[in-house]
Amino acid sequence: MASAAEQLAANLNFGAIAKATELKKRIWFTLGALLVYRLGTYVPLPGIDPVALAEMFRQQATGILGMFNMFAGGAVGRMAIFALSIMPYISSAIIVQLLTAVSPHLAQLKKEGEQGRKQINQYTRYGTVILATLQGYGISVGLEGSGNVVIDPGLFFRISATITLVGGTVFLMWLGEQITQRGVGNGISLIIFSGIVAELPSAIAGTLELGRQGAISTFIILAVILMAIVVIAFIVFMERAQRRLVIQYPKRQVGNRVFQGDSSHLPLKLNTAGVIPPIFASSLLLLPITVANFSAGEGPDWLGVVTAHLGQGQPLFMVFYASMIIFFAFFYTAIVFNPADTADNLKKHGGFIPGIRPGERTAEYIDYVLTRITTVGALYLALVCLMPEFLIANWNLPFYFGGTSLLIVVIVSIDTVAQVQGHLLAHQYEGLVKKAKLRGARRK
Repeated sequence: MASAAEQLAANLNFGAIAKATELKKRIWFTLGALLVYRLGTYVPLPGIDPVALAEMFRQQATGILGMFNMFAGGAVGRMAIFALSIMPYISSAIIVQLLTAVSPHLAQLKKEGEQGRKQINQYTRYGTVILATLQGYGISVGLEGSGNVVIDPGLFFRISATITLVGGTVFLMWLGEQITQRGVGNGISLIIFSGIVAELPSAIAGTLELGRQGAISTFIILAVILMAIVVIAFIVFMERAQRRLVIQYPKRQVGNRVFQGDSSHLPLKLNTAGVIPPIFASSLLLLPITVANFSAGEGPDWLGVVTAHLGQGQPLFMVFYASMIIFFAFFYTAIVFNPADTADNLKKHGGFIPGIRPGERTAEYIDYVLTRITTVGALYLALVCLMPEFLIANWNLPFYFGGTSLLIVVIVSIDTVAQVQGHLLAHQYEGLVKKAKLRGARRK
């Protein structure tokens, strides 16, 4: 027989949002914050020649600039104040989580609960400022060396551009945290999601224009649309897939009463790492191409050879791309999920996996199961990201049709809808509690 929570979840109706006042406030706050972000992607850096910038970006749009432009919602192509987007924050969070596994101080903070989490978040913010400063200065130097993009190059431009870009990233970091606390969904993910979705219509229009000019056949365009639908359905199926480990709790005696043992399950997602592996793999592989473009043929000979073999659609690119996605899938899963901590928590609460001894044996079993499903999840990520790469390389389709962008859009949509359902479920519970109190008052 279904539980009350399952019955409520099955009967959830999004029409109930109109009655959920708190949820409506959260949704409007989220939409307003994302609107502010989109407006900021159109505010350009001072001292930039837009014509020269557009020409420079057109030549390097297939490199890491194109990938970052997708994550930044077009802000890189316009060299706006949000050109760095939220990527320094994501990189800083990854680095801090990695240090947590090797630093005793950070490991102790992680175990201290809410207070420790706040301190770790503060370290992440400091790291964000440092990384954004380095990247912002690198961008300013790169712009000065890219023809006539900068109107008045010099130290003043580098300092002002760096401060502006760092300020934009810090503002987006704050905005993302506000969305998470006062809105609906994960703020950082929604910022990247909104950037991709906002630029998607122009990418579609550009592809259709290529079809009108005869650069791409109608059959290819239809095949891309069909492939996108199939890939999205496949992503939804795989992201909802999980391995459930049965958890048994023993009988408890309170006074003269004996409570029957309960059972639950520990859900292990097939793809614990999310979209982090494709993002990092793409960035690292496209870096040599971007360096070669900035050097304008003046770099060493080996850089040109590496760039030629790591070009979009090249066999070596595909092999390294898949290998790095698989590596980062295992790497990030090991950071965010600790089987030993999970086994200790189960032991503290009296839970155990049937047939497995509590403690170290439970941790080994969870690690064994997690390794097996992560293997499937890593292969799934590699497959989804490699299929569109052939289309992008052979027909110059935008990055927005790639596997990474589809992964971000689908995963963030699933998570946001789940949070909305959670708020609606809580609202319905509140309604049931109020009705129960009214009935009790009437009986009295």
